[in-house]
Amino acid sequence: MNTELLANYGPKILWGLVVTLELVLTSALIGAVFALPLALLRNGEIAVFRYLAKAYIVFFRATPLLGQIFLIYYGAGQIRGELTSLGLWWFFRDAYLCALFAFTLNTTAYQAEILRGALSSLPRGQLEAANSLGLSRVTTLFHVLLPQALIMALRPLGNELILSLKASALASVITVPELMQATKLAFSRSFDFQVYIWAAVLYLIMVETIRRVWGLLEWYLTRHLRRRATPVSKPSISLQKA
Repeated sequence: MNTELLANYGPKILWGLVVTLELVLTSALIGAVFALPLALLRNGEIAVFRYLAKAYIVFFRATPLLGQIFLIYYGAGQIRGELTSLGLWWFFRDAYLCALFAFTLNTTAYQAEILRGALSSLPRGQLEAANSLGLSRVTTLFHVLLPQALIMALRPLGNELILSLKASALASVITVPELMQATKLAFSRSFDFQVYIWAAVLYLIMVETIRRVWGLLEWYLTRHLRRRATPVSKPSISLQKA
């Protein structure tokens, strides 16, 4: 390992790591807030909202994330006057905020579709049983359906977080100083391929950490499913001759 190279560019790469984590985690958390309402609209009974939610999900899942980043960042420059009049240009002129916006819109669509599928896979009889007990829709959703759906959606949501983490390298194309952008700058000045190995190792550590944390979370949330009822031993009856 080149210690001089590490001393010169290691702090910048680590700062890029911080920016990457901030970008991915913030977009994932904001997306989680809007994913559930979007999934409920997608499964709802009002046709207008259902088709609008479907159109949103289909658009952001069927188009590349890189194109969405370009559309937001460079497309905003085409309507700078309108955004300035609305007081929004300060937001769209910042590369990091545009990347955060694009990642949030993208992960919201994926998380919403995951939750929609999990809710749709639940047995219809549970909803009918809750209605027969007189439970309200809110109580049925948050105390009966959603806890089961979240367990089923846990693994796919973890995969979505990992994919977002790896896709965060796309933010470098609009000069967001995340991990890959910091690595590219370090390589352009040192011409030492070793910096890309450092970046690959950091991505590997982050992905493995998420995988293990998700495994522990799944183990904790499904602990009640692993409990087995203790078999009750039947009393032995001895027959004696009179």
